[in-house]
Amino acid sequence: MNVTQTNALAPQEQQIAKLEQLFKLYESAKKRRSNWENLWEECYSHALPQRGGFTFSPRAGGRKTDQIYDATAMDAVDQLASSMLGNLTPTWSQWFGLKPGPDLSAEEAEKLSPVLEKTAKTIQDHFDRSNFAVEIHQCYLDLIVGGTASLYFEESEPGSFSAFKFSAAPLTHVVLEEGESGYLDTVFRQMSLTLDQITARYPLAELPGEIMKRALRDPQERFKILEAVTPEGLIYTYHAVLLEDVSQPVLLDHGRFDQSPVISFRWLKSPGEVYGRSPVMKALPDIKTANKVVELILKNASIAVTGIWQADDDGVLNPANIELTPGSIIPKAIGSAGLQPLEMPGRFDISQLVLDSLQARIRHALLADRLAPVTGPKMTATEVLERSAEMALLLGATYGRLQSELLTPLIKRAFNVLRRRGEVPDISLDGRLVVVDYRSPLARNQGQRNVQNTLSWISSVLAMGPEAASAVNLPEAARFLGDALGVPSNLIRKASPTLDLSAIVPALTQGQNNNASSETEMQKGRKA
Repeated sequence: MNVTQTNALAPQEQQIAKLEQLFKLYESAKKRRSNWENLWEECYSHALPQRGGFTFSPRAGGRKTDQIYDATAMDAVDQLASSMLGNLTPTWSQWFGLKPGPDLSAEEAEKLSPVLEKTAKTIQDHFDRSNFAVEIHQCYLDLIVGGTASLYFEESEPGSFSAFKFSAAPLTHVVLEEGESGYLDTVFRQMSLTLDQITARYPLAELPGEIMKRALRDPQERFKILEAVTPEGLIYTYHAVLLEDVSQPVLLDHGRFDQSPVISFRWLKSPGEVYGRSPVMKALPDIKTANKVVELILKNASIAVTGIWQADDDGVLNPANIELTPGSIIPKAIGSAGLQPLEMPGRFDISQLVLDSLQARIRHALLADRLAPVTGPKMTATEVLERSAEMALLLGATYGRLQSELLTPLIKRAFNVLRRRGEVPDISLDGRLVVVDYRSPLARNQGQRNVQNTLSWISSVLAMGPEAASAVNLPEAARFLGDALGVPSNLIRKASPTLDLSAIVPALTQGQNNNASSETEMQKGRKA
């Protein structure tokens, strides 16, 4: 991890005091996290079994689906994660832009717009060339199942294909703490690394001799590492500590960041809780019930195929010698009832009705029936608008949280990395001079209703005749529609302050001699 190294280490006493304070904060946050582990384990075991491991140490390559009989939740989680990737941060698509802020004048905004659009495309190119799409998809899976996800946003080495390097930290490896601002700005990450991985990640670290000896005996032996990112005022401090001997921790690396390199975000949050709540948690009772219903249906089906039989204990019929195979002959004594089938009280149709209802509720809770791709006939424009409005309504609160906890810190971190490298202009992304313009499909859906209302109003007014049409400011309407639809700001011409329409319109009704002067004024306005 690239950090800003200090010129010299602080005195030994200060370092020890700092690490002790850090460990106390870590143990306190870890204790609060333990209340969530059983719930997380249940959610992951039913909806994402390849992850998990909160209450036990999973074995690599182990079978984790032996107790799953209904895969509705697993399929719905995968669909929702893919839908979020396509609607929130679509791959190879400009899902955000930069535009002039409200503090700039019209002339300054028009000059700055092309620069900001080029800057946004530069940042997007680095996102597309990096492993962002792969890692953010893993974060979406954690978000949907566990309610909380963490994305490490590191800077690549100079000369790499992209300046960005991402890694999704599993929920099993991170311990989070909420700051005064309400964001998850304190992050502890537990890792197990080999000696080669330690030296590659912390090239300036001085390792104890005992660690070197153990690594020479077994190069694949892994050592416990704790990385901590904590806020201190307006900056973030970073510490990496070797924890093989808790009584004598070894500081591997430390530094400072202007923005946190770890972005943690939640689906939704209950008051007083640090970690987020997920849609899988809401649907967990239905998921567990559906899994049990399918298990019982399969048991009932096996009984229906093989049957349950009864026979009189007459000392002649030996059940151990009976094979229920096609064409077999089962002898019985004269006058004996022989082998009789036992009628089963179970009914497959009732079980199937219950299962269909459960599966429908699971898909509804995980939005699989709302955000899934359309497989039916081609929809009309009105149907598309209504579906977009419904999606915006369903994910409105969640999208607002993701925008503040994920998208804005992500873009600000990317902007500062490239600004430090000199690839983008040295300007301030502060919301006043420069603001972020979200252009993902989900962001555009938020403004679709306003766009439809505006177009409907313009069409109705223009149909009333010239007098009513004079109430429509068409240039401003066009600019509003461009902003609402996410059109790049450099394609939208700003209003000219030197163009006085009140002086031009009366001139259009005058005679031939005044037409020339009117044309001259219009040309001046267009040039301006």
